[in-house]
Amino acid sequence: MDSYEIFLQTRRQRVSDGVEASLLGGCDGASQILVLVWPQLGDFDSLESAWWLQRAADTLAQRHIAVRAVGIGDRASGQQFCVYSGFPADCLFVDETAELHRELGLYAGLTLDFPGLKPGQTAWLNLMLMCAGMASPGTLREVLRGYTGDRSAPQLIGDNETVQAGPLPPLTGKTFRWAGGSGFQRPFELATLRLRNMTEVLSHWSTYVPNAAYLTQRGGTFLLDADGELLYEYRDRGILGFAANMANPLDFLDHQAPMANAA
Repeated sequence: MDSYEIFLQTRRQRVSDGVEASLLGGCDGASQILVLVWPQLGDFDSLESAWWLQRAADTLAQRHIAVRAVGIGDRASGQQFCVYSGFPADCLFVDETAELHRELGLYAGLTLDFPGLKPGQTAWLNLMLMCAGMASPGTLREVLRGYTGDRSAPQLIGDNETVQAGPLPPLTGKTFRWAGGSGFQRPFELATLRLRNMTEVLSHWSTYVPNAAYLTQRGGTFLLDADGELLYEYRDRGILGFAANMANPLDFLDHQAPMANAA
């Protein structure tokens, strides 16, 4: 069964109203459908992906691209996620056991067995090893990019925007100009946004992660045309690797060809 058929048959709880609904419902009239299958809703990748989608919301609407996302968690996880990220609750569905991820054959992450530990404890240790780069290609490089900056990536924090990240004092975009200029991703800019996300998740850990057994599960990105043809897919192989081009995760929307597989 191909990914479109799987999505077509998928019904999950919708965060906005708690109803079990069709994942692709309400997409009539869309020129394309962008489906994001996210890992745990408290994962760095889920929150960062949602941030990029919100940044591009007007462009997606102008191009009539419908967006649907499925994340691991329960409805309370989804509600907290939407309040924090601004992602529309009627476009977010939750999968408590990562069943959709398995149906799609997405990467389960590091699955070393640690005798005597509960599944959640085992997943936590495997997650820590992945954060250190084990079975998670590109993670350490991406962490470093968050600190050093990237001239190939756009500026992430507006000059008049204020960001509160953990124990740091409030920072504005002008602060980052002192670190290297403007018009591109400056040093520490992305790391600051990630610290803000981490602070949010740790402050509401039990809400975002009701079951820690799926912490290592990775996600995927799928772009379909109006007839269900798969135009693009990307399957995540590591933490902080939710896109083929992390400097501009949605750039594939401007370079479409039938089944341009970036996995």
